[in-house]
Amino acid sequence: MSNDTNPQPGKGKPGDREALGRSRGGLSTKIHLLADSRCRPLTTVTTAGQRHDSLAFELVMDKVCVLRPGRGRPRRRPDELQADKAYSSKSIRAHLRTRGIRATIPLKADQQAGRRRRGARGRLPAFDPEAYRQRNVVERAINKLRNTRAVATRYDKRDYVYRGTIDVAAIRIWLRDPVETHLRDTP
Repeated sequence: MSNDTNPQPGKGKPGDREALGRSRGGLSTKIHLLADSRCRPLTTVTTAGQRHDSLAFELVMDKVCVLRPGRGRPRRRPDELQADKAYSSKSIRAHLRTRGIRATIPLKADQQAGRRRRGARGRLPAFDPEAYRQRNVVERAINKLRNTRAVATRYDKRDYVYRGTIDVAAIRIWLRDPVETHLRDTP
């Protein structure tokens, strides 16, 4: 399990380097993760609490590494991806398109209105509501991680210690739900 602290290493305030940021409830940290269909974390990245989710998207996607059964290079991309409206941007959709990943991401209301104004040039991207129902897998994976009190509360001062705590919690999740056959990132 590999992690990174800051979407833009070396930049930002000292608090950002420790993945601590101000939000409504005080100091907080965001955990960005990619999970398989059985709610097991594949990769995680921590950022300061006030950072937007989409800033860590490419870091999370670049860290995907799923071993193949037997021999061969590990898979570096999933077949499909479900994400919420925070990831609905041109750059993210273009990134997924160039890597050949099917995306199920709903459009924000203002983006839908803008595309409708443009007419045929602004056609809406395909959206499968049935596939989108699987998006809760990430929420359930976060809940499994947060069952570990140290992940839920973050008393650690240093980000690398907190990332280690997240890794230990993820290993515990994997040990409780072992892989019987080869790992698939889709149901």
